Amino acid sequence: MADVEMEKQSYSGFERFMFFVTPILFTLILLGVLVTIFNINLRNKALEIGNDIPVLNRILPEPSVKDGHAVNEDSIKSANTSAKIAELQAQLTAKESELGKTVEEKTTLAKTVKDLQQQMAQLKQANAEQQLSDSAYQSKIGELASMYTSMTPSKAAPILESMETAEAVLVLDAMRPEDRAVILEKMNPKKAADASVLLKDTKTAKDRQIAALQARINKQQTTTTQSDAVLSAAQLNSTFSKMDPAAAADLLLKMSDVSPSKVLRILNAVDDAARSKILAEMSSANKAITAQLVSKLMVGK
Repeated sequence: MADVEMEKQSYSGFERFMFFVTPILFTLILLGVLVTIFNINLRNKALEIGNDIPVLNRILPEPSVKDGHAVNEDSIKSANTSAKIAELQAQLTAKESELGKTVEEKTTLAKTVKDLQQQMAQLKQANAEQQLSDSAYQSKIGELASMYTSMTPSKAAPILESMETAEAVLVLDAMRPEDRAVILEKMNPKKAADASVLLKDTKTAKDRQIAALQARINKQQTTTTQSDAVLSAAQLNSTFSKMDPAAAADLLLKMSDVSPSKVLRILNAVDDAARSKILAEMSSANKAITAQLVSKLMVGK
């Protein structure tokens, strides 16, 4: 009876203890759960501590952030997506820029090819026209050679001698060797020798044409220069008519020792009044020379 009474008293005390402790434990556990759920940092810290326990680390999940900072996974995903979109947009822009450059280069290249094709067509046309011109020129040279060949060598030779050497060589080169030989025999030895030297040189017909044209141009320039250097009759008349008769007479007497023909040309150029005054002064200075010049002047007239 005594043991049963003691057991009742003992249970009665434990029950009283649990009566006070149970609400407190429930409240603490509830607060812990609520804090763990709504406080991410505390939850992560608790998970880190639990993961350090050998048995619990197999059950508990990994903390979201190990450094204790809250992480919004949706924000991270959104940021990553935005960064990826920006990267892809940049790549797309770069590709579009490269494509634009490629299209521009292709357009420029096509224009260059078109220009080159036009230039090539123009060059072909110019070359064809030049070939026709050269052919026509060579045909004319052949006609001249045939014409001189049909003439007697004694008549053809003087005509070729009057040409520039390069021009004569151009015609002679178009002849047959036997025709060329008989004409060279009738030509002046010096002219024939110069022509033979040029004939022996191996040159194309185009080179001979250029040489002949250059010789003709040089001759025309020389003729023009000589014409400009020689005074005309009108210029001589104007010059000596305005001079003092005594001075003109003295000058002409001195010129007669060097070139009497030029003195006669001057006396022929001046008018009658000026000539009579100049001859009077010349006669006073030297009658003998004046008489000789007047006699030649009368013969010339």
